[in-house]
Formats: sequence, C-alpha cells, structure tokens
Amino acid sequence: MSSFQYAKPASIEQVTSFLAKVNKKAFLLAGGTDLLAEIKEGIIEPDVVVDLKAIPNLSYIKKERDGVAIGALTTVAELAENPIVLQDYRVLHEAARVVASPQLRNMGTVGGNLCQRPRCWYYRDGQVLCTKKGGTKCYAEKGRNKYHAILGGGICYAVYPSDLAPALIALEAKAVIASPQGERTVPLAEFYTPPLVNVRKENILSGQEVLKEVCIPPAKRGDKSVYMKFTERGAWDFAVVSVAAKGTISGGTIEDIRIVCGGVAPMPWRLRKAEDLIKGRRASDTLIRQAAKAALADAKPLEENGYKVDLLETVLVRTVASLIKA
Repeated sequence: MSSFQYAKPASIEQVTSFLAKVNKKAFLLAGGTDLLAEIKEGIIEPDVVVDLKAIPNLSYIKKERDGVAIGALTTVAELAENPIVLQDYRVLHEAARVVASPQLRNMGTVGGNLCQRPRCWYYRDGQVLCTKKGGTKCYAEKGRNKYHAILGGGICYAVYPSDLAPALIALEAKAVIASPQGERTVPLAEFYTPPLVNVRKENILSGQEVLKEVCIPPAKRGDKSVYMKFTERGAWDFAVVSVAAKGTISGGTIEDIRIVCGGVAPMPWRLRKAEDLIKGRRASDTLIRQAAKAALADAKPLEENGYKVDLLETVLVRTVASLIKA
C-alpha cells in the first residue's frame, strides 16, 4: 500500500473547497468498508484521503413536511433500526437489514453504500487492467462470469452491488449533491450512469462533488413496498439477484408500481416493461408471470450466468406477489 496524505475537513463547504483546489488524486472516506479495501488491494492509489467523519450534522433521519431526509453519514444500522423507515418505507428497512454483517452495518454509511465500487473479481484484482481501470477489455465477457450482468452489459459486465440503491430508487428518492457552486438535487435514478456513458465511474459525481443527503417523498395511503434478495450464503453476502418493488394498490388493482433490480446490471436496473404491463390492472399470478417474462426478454446472459434469468424471474414474481399481499 502506497503512502498518502490525510485531510479531515470540518464541514461540507471545506470538503468541496479542498477538492476544487487540490491537484491530486483525492478519495472520500466515510465508513471505510469499501475504500480501505480498494487501497489495501492496490486497486487505487490515492494521493489524499479526505475523511468525512468529523463533519457534524451529516448523520440523521428526519421526518419533514415533504418526506424524510437521510444524511449521507447515517450508518446502515441506524437506517435498519429507525421506526420511521420501518413504518413508512418497508422496502428500505428490508434492504438495510440484509446489508453485509451487523459489524459492517455499524460502520458502513448510506452515502458509502450508494457510492460503492463493483465487486467484480477482475476489477478487484490489482494485477488485471480491465476497462473499468483504464484498460481495453472486459475480462468477464469471455472469462469467469457466474455473477456478472445479464442486463445493460457490453463494455463492462460488472454488476452494481448496493442493496439500498434499488430500494431508494423504487421509493423515488432524490440525491442532494454538494459542490463548490452550492447544492443540486437529482432523482437517485439519474445518479447512476451506464458503462457506455463512462466506464470508469458508476455515478454522476464530479471530482469536486459530495453526496450530502437522500430525500424520500412522503408515503401515501395505499403505498406498499417489498425488498427480496437472493444470496449464495445465508448472511454477509452481496445479492446474486435482488428486487425492490413499491406500489399503490386499491381494491386489488395495482394503480402504480416501480420495480428496480440489483445484482443483474452495471447499475440499479428498473424493469419498465414489467411495470407497464402490471400498472392499472387487477393483480393475478398469470399477469405477474407475463410481466416478469416480458421484462427479461432483453436479457443477454453470458456463458456461466444464464441461471440468473430464471432466478430473476422467480424473485420478481415472488416480490410482486408479496407486495400485493403486504
């Protein structure tokens, strides 16, 4: 591990000002569960590590008139245990409580979980120069690809590992981003970018920006939400496939629905075809299965991950069925 400088700003303004001035490779440190692993494994070599943990008032879950605001330094454990989240946003509660292990949930932050890097074994190998690290080849395309993308692949087949991102996108959350010019708010669905836009990054943050807060709209009468995650191990594992669904149901009719998947694409992946088939119709097992098959018509599995198509269909059907019964 190479040596690096350490900065500990006392405010978001100091962070963005520092990032604007520093002419070095700077990386932000929150919980450290991902960044420190990348440094130790030789994947990145920072010139400066900027510690955000000393910044006050960035860890909170506040119910406000226009919804709930969650500070970027809020730990995943705090999110999982919060009564507001449990009562109004079940999908987020369920996603938070299955992130990694209890120890990592106590360290990891909401911002860190939303901004983490992929777990592709080629990307995580310090000796491999893949497209995500500046090379010209995605080694997963013709290599070992059991856990890789079946949707949205191409230039890179690494899947995005966050549990919180699909849940928050299903809830129509927004990201508050701080920069030297002030703050801007974008839908969290637009926070992530596909490899064809920028294969080296997974989100829209510039080198001078920081994710400050996530805001969720107020829960409405009739809203229901569910998160399901399939893993190989019983605990402390990333999703092979996950599905977050949020819907408004009245008299057995699904008036509105949003379905977002994890573990199957380089970014959280919304299944709009399934939504369009289900929306406005009376729920039935046949309808749900038709929607699931339609959503996966565009799937392009690799040599070792064709099982993910059937697995995603099964998890999707179970998630939507559970949503209706919730």
